[in-house]
Amino acid sequence: MKLSNRLKLVEQMVEAHYAHIWDCCCDHGFLGASLLSKKTKATVHFVDIVPGLIDELETKLKRFFSGSAWETHCLDVSLLPLQRYDDNHLVIIAGVGGDLTAKFVESICERNPKLNIDFLLCPVHHHFSLRKKLIALNLGLKDEALIKENQRFYEVILVSSDNINYKSITTVGNKIWYSESAQEYLNKTLNHYQRIQQGQKTDVQHIIDAYSKVKL
Repeated sequence: MKLSNRLKLVEQMVEAHYAHIWDCCCDHGFLGASLLSKKTKATVHFVDIVPGLIDELETKLKRFFSGSAWETHCLDVSLLPLQRYDDNHLVIIAGVGGDLTAKFVESICERNPKLNIDFLLCPVHHHFSLRKKLIALNLGLKDEALIKENQRFYEVILVSSDNINYKSITTVGNKIWYSESAQEYLNKTLNHYQRIQQGQKTDVQHIIDAYSKVKL
């Protein structure tokens, strides 16, 4: 199961201390399986809302990872049963838009206010609105990275319900602008929002202003 460069980066940002890792990546379980193959100490939870995909995945997991700690869950990501399990959690959400990612994170936080939860997020678009929601939820920033794959850019953001020991999140990011392709990403992002603004259907001037202040 060869991971894309994007998911390899996500995997590299998974810290070693988690007891439970929730793979909600819409990638047929490739990321979670890769974590299992690297002998992670965590229980890996595979999540998908499509019953057929979960059944197929469970068959493969029983075949290749019978001695590993894993579980499958056929449900909406918003409804992850984190409270059933003690200790700390990492929820990985990738492959969906920023707005849906924000909805998932908000729901999980609201349902589990006392749990220690980290979120590792890699949305396909709408990074600005996602970051605004993460700020509103008072989450702390642990790490962030930028990667280009197949002519598209992806931000990978690791945040925590622990907002005391970690940095504040910004709407446009910070560390991502140290990437080799930062200038190209900034130009592409500004051009995208300038086209939207010129269309006059949605006012995104505040987003343009925010990205215009980025110093490389």
